[in-house]
Amino acid sequence: MLQPKQMIVDLNPPVSSLKEEVLKGLRQDQKQLHPKWFYDEQGSKLFNQITTLPEYYLTRKEKEILTNNHSDICALIGHRSPLFELGCGNEEKIQLILESLQSGNRYVPIDISQEALNSTVEKLLDSFPLLDVKAIRADYTQALSFLCQGSKEKKVILFLGSTIGNLNGNDREKLLHQLSNNLNHHDGLLIGIDLIKSPILLEAAYNDSQGITAAFNKNLLHRINRELHANFQVEQFTHHAFFNNVKNRIEMHLISKTNQEVLIGDETFSFLSEETIHTENSYKFNLKEFEQTLFKVGLCMRNFWTDKQNYFAVTYIEPITK
Repeated sequence: MLQPKQMIVDLNPPVSSLKEEVLKGLRQDQKQLHPKWFYDEQGSKLFNQITTLPEYYLTRKEKEILTNNHSDICALIGHRSPLFELGCGNEEKIQLILESLQSGNRYVPIDISQEALNSTVEKLLDSFPLLDVKAIRADYTQALSFLCQGSKEKKVILFLGSTIGNLNGNDREKLLHQLSNNLNHHDGLLIGIDLIKSPILLEAAYNDSQGITAAFNKNLLHRINRELHANFQVEQFTHHAFFNNVKNRIEMHLISKTNQEVLIGDETFSFLSEETIHTENSYKFNLKEFEQTLFKVGLCMRNFWTDKQNYFAVTYIEPITK
């Protein structure tokens, strides 16, 4: 009998790493916090709400692509290929893929959030009780060597939801290069990317009318207060997201409403009024430029699919045969 949750590896860094990263980020001239720390239990719940908002087209468009092109996508994945998902997030998308595959595929979700993993595994096993599913709790960048080692059987790594857009150019290229170096010639990558479009549409997606994205952004401060015993006055910060048209990215910030000080451990951080903490980037892509980046690291785009409005793309990528 399969267990509803079977954690095979826990590579998640201890709280001390959270503290080290927070302190390092807040010491910068432009204060910053890494978006991977958004996803505690409350953050995961809020993000799931975000994906259903009318302004947040990304999840809706990606699901449209997976639904309308499932036969072609699953033909490239292949039946019985193990599926490794970096940042499992929303189980509905992997469910669309699994429904189109014959039984036999193994599913390995990798996520930093215990709550997200538990929820995904439980829901998938409700729908697919015989699915071979094992989970890894980790920052996906930690898990690359683990997931790329061992068997020579074909595997497909899923990186959906345009999560790759949270990485800056150097980090994105480094991740793709690591994957390229560790994949076998017959392996594949299924990557979702958000395409460049009207700044009005982009900014609306990250400044929803219900304020869920604002609560998601501010929850990072609540987490730091709780886990690191800090004293952020969360109500003294406001959410701000805007499109940086020079760098083709949405930037999310938390703006200090006033001059204030925050204590974390024995270190004090001073904020000026209107000073910001940079919490997330979400890069938007041109397909041709993305293909050029892939080529630089030894990968090629075998195929891609877009929604009817060309808002979003799902790409299938393979190593270049040497």
